[in-house]
Amino acid sequence: MSTSSRTFPPLNVQTLGLMFISGFFASNAFDLWGQMISPALGFANLSPHGLARSLLSTLGLPSGDFAGYFVHFYLVGLIGYPVGWLFIFEPIWTRVMGNTHWFLPSAIYGFGLWVFAIGGITTFAGLPFFLNFTGITWVALVGHVLYGIVMVGVMRLITRKAA
Repeated sequence: MSTSSRTFPPLNVQTLGLMFISGFFASNAFDLWGQMISPALGFANLSPHGLARSLLSTLGLPSGDFAGYFVHFYLVGLIGYPVGWLFIFEPIWTRVMGNTHWFLPSAIYGFGLWVFAIGGITTFAGLPFFLNFTGITWVALVGHVLYGIVMVGVMRLITRKAA
C-alpha cells in the first residue's frame, strides 16, 4: 500500500494503523525536540497542549490539561496531520510534481503545518500572530518540520516492509 501509488489511500484498518503509528512516532519526535532537546540547548520550551487549550477555550469547550493533551496528541498528532498528508498534501504533490523522493515534500508539509498551527490557529485562539516571532516560534518551526519528516519516513518504512 504505497501512498504514492494511488490518488488516495484506501479507507481501511491498514490506513488507520499507518496514520496512528506514524503519527505516534512523529508526535513523540516533536515533543522530544520541543520539550527536552530544545530547552537543553538553551532554546524555548514548547507547550503545544497550551495552544490546544487556548483554542478549546475560544470555542467555549472544556479546556483543562487533559483536553489540551488529548487534542494535541490524539486528534492532531495521530489523526489530523496524518489525514492532511495522506488525503490532501501528498495526492496534490504527486499530481503536480510526480513521484519524487519523500523527504522534500515531507519537510514542506511540516512547514505548512507550522504556518497553519503557529500562524493560523494561534491567531484564531486569540494569541499573537506567529506568537510575535519569539523563540517558541522558531522551535515550533523545527518541531513541525521534524514531525512531517518523521511521519512520512515512518509511513514509507511501514509501506515498504508491507510490500
